[in-house]
Amino acid sequence: MWVAGIDGCRAGWMAALMRVGEPASASLRIARSIAEILDGPEAPAFIAVDMPIGLPERISGSGRMPEQLVRPLLGARQSSVFAIPSRAAVHAGDYGEACALALDTSDPPRKVSRQGFNLFPKIREIDALLRARADLVPRLFEVHPELAFWSLNGRRPLTEPKKVKSRLYCPGLALRRALLASAGLPSALTEATPPPGAGEDDLIDALAGLTVALDLATGGGQSFPDPPGRDAHGLPVAIWTHRPR
Repeated sequence: MWVAGIDGCRAGWMAALMRVGEPASASLRIARSIAEILDGPEAPAFIAVDMPIGLPERISGSGRMPEQLVRPLLGARQSSVFAIPSRAAVHAGDYGEACALALDTSDPPRKVSRQGFNLFPKIREIDALLRARADLVPRLFEVHPELAFWSLNGRRPLTEPKKVKSRLYCPGLALRRALLASAGLPSALTEATPPPGAGEDDLIDALAGLTVALDLATGGGQSFPDPPGRDAHGLPVAIWTHRPR
């Protein structure tokens, strides 16, 4: 059984794939669309993607329920969990419209951050795919890399960031690579150079997702909230991580 961890990147999607129980099968790939990975030769049964899935019609509080539950666990890393607005705001045509719709559909009224807005094209890509192909929904799981590292670190937030002032931070990257290795990922992945079109942080985040996908494939996984919520289209609204150890 194949599984995958995926993160968005400049070139599209950074994917780390592995057959369960066969570390030598591991590989990295850049795909233009997430459908390329789902429909690829491996056809991964469990795919953990660092991108929001499930868009409520209205938002109460600082983002969707998954974000509100996960943020307090992550200490200094909680700022990496963006507040995702309503479905209408995510599907807006431009930043101004997104902010107006977000204000209209949130309580208390809340605009959209620029960083969050930059994710919207990829969120819309996943949303359109899952609404058109409901058979894919059971294979795709939303994750957040810092929550995955929280799990791998004994359910403690990491003290080192991946970036400092928008630059990669070597101690933070080294800490995350060590945790990925301790989770059983082969050195071919943890010591790999990112493919062209992806950054080192994209690779690290995809590998974090891969560890969650491997856990899900062996009957594990924990969702925030538990059980997952559902949006108006039946898509799950939850962030997944490893089962408690």
